[in-house]
Amino acid sequence: MSRLIGLMLAVSIVWLGALVSLAPAADWPQFRGPHGSAVDPSNQSLPTEVGPGQNQLWKTSLPPGHSSPIVVGDRIFLTAVRDKKLLTISLDRETGTIQWESEASYERLETIHRIGSHAQSTPCADQECVISFFGSSGLYAHDHSGKLLWSRPMGPFLNDFGAASSPILVGNRLILCQDHDLDSFLMCLDKRSGDILWKTDRSEFLRNSCTPILWNNDGQLQVVVAATLRVVGYDLETGQEAWTVRGISRTVVSSPTVGPDGNLYLAGWAAGGDEAEPIRIEPFDDVLALKDADKNGELEESELKEGPVYQRFSQADRNKNGHLTRAEYELFRGLFDQGRNLLLSIRPGAVGEATLTHVRWRHPKLVPFCASPLFVNNTVFSVKDGGILQCLNAETGKPMKPLRLEASGNYYASPVAGDSKIYLADEQGRVTVVSAQADLQVLHTADFKEDIYATPALVDGRIYLRTGTHLYCFGVRH
Repeated sequence: MSRLIGLMLAVSIVWLGALVSLAPAADWPQFRGPHGSAVDPSNQSLPTEVGPGQNQLWKTSLPPGHSSPIVVGDRIFLTAVRDKKLLTISLDRETGTIQWESEASYERLETIHRIGSHAQSTPCADQECVISFFGSSGLYAHDHSGKLLWSRPMGPFLNDFGAASSPILVGNRLILCQDHDLDSFLMCLDKRSGDILWKTDRSEFLRNSCTPILWNNDGQLQVVVAATLRVVGYDLETGQEAWTVRGISRTVVSSPTVGPDGNLYLAGWAAGGDEAEPIRIEPFDDVLALKDADKNGELEESELKEGPVYQRFSQADRNKNGHLTRAEYELFRGLFDQGRNLLLSIRPGAVGEATLTHVRWRHPKLVPFCASPLFVNNTVFSVKDGGILQCLNAETGKPMKPLRLEASGNYYASPVAGDSKIYLADEQGRVTVVSAQADLQVLHTADFKEDIYATPALVDGRIYLRTGTHLYCFGVRH
């Protein structure tokens, strides 16, 4: 079967055991670039000094949105929101000129986090099409001229943080994972028609934002998703679960990466999962006896008034009817009992229950929340909210001395690397450039004075950086 898939994906290449996307080397076709590695594939020189007016080639005004720019051929694609209109936007790669916009229809906008956006998911593209996803509306496929090829309505979902996981393309297959408070699923569609090839129920998984990644697991192509309490690998052909590793956080926002060594690396962090700061929730019966004022055998937000469940009532109340049943409460309580924040690595060959057999290492310190881990020079880099940059030996998980960055905000954008440099951006719009070595030397800092939520794209000696209202292009002038 793996040979057949290899023929179907004839223009793919294998990068030291990890499947690389179908895009040419000079493209950045999905969230975090080719095969989700967040590493520039072009091996060209990148500027060290990047900031307003520093190695700036162009700057284009944009409507707001949190999706990251992608680059395919001579186009840049992203999504945005203008006057409550959900937009897919195409820009010229060389000049930053907007070429076209296409509006997605919806019946109502999804509920989002207070700092969220209705354009959170990053599109994906190849030489034939670009595919955008809006939690309020669904999937939209356009050709590069902006012609709508197909759409598939979805959402809004039961999740007051909004949809954030991004679609990925694998040949002619489109993979989309949506984990929400109810009716979570993993789906594979035909990219040319939008027809569903398979759909896997993930109802045990609550709200997560992990974007899937493709993994060549000892010759078997699998879709990997890290989410509520466990990592799962699914067969690309059928969507059936192939293996699992348990013991991760109760919610996962960051996305895994596959190293050039063929191993899987990921992180999961949620409040209450740190060893030093656990959150424990009292049993339902004990709370009911004290708080159930109306004696209906359920708990309402007004009855709780305080505590970890009260603070997260909308998450615990999965069906959003305003009442917590024993089952809902105890499920949520169990997530805090079992969830553990950590970075970990998984070796190829995992089959079935792989928790005790295929975990190479675990590291429970300085675990990132949103920003995904980055593999460069046999080192795993991660950035913790507050601006703490950590590096781990990829073989052993042993940490080296971390670096506290001057940019001390939250990190929603993931770090990216190219030309032996790592580029990091915090929420307040401060960008730090660090040497991609274990000694963690800061090379440059800049302040864009705008929020940054999008992960930059690095390709062909260019850096495409999205701020709150602009898209910048930086490059070394020759």
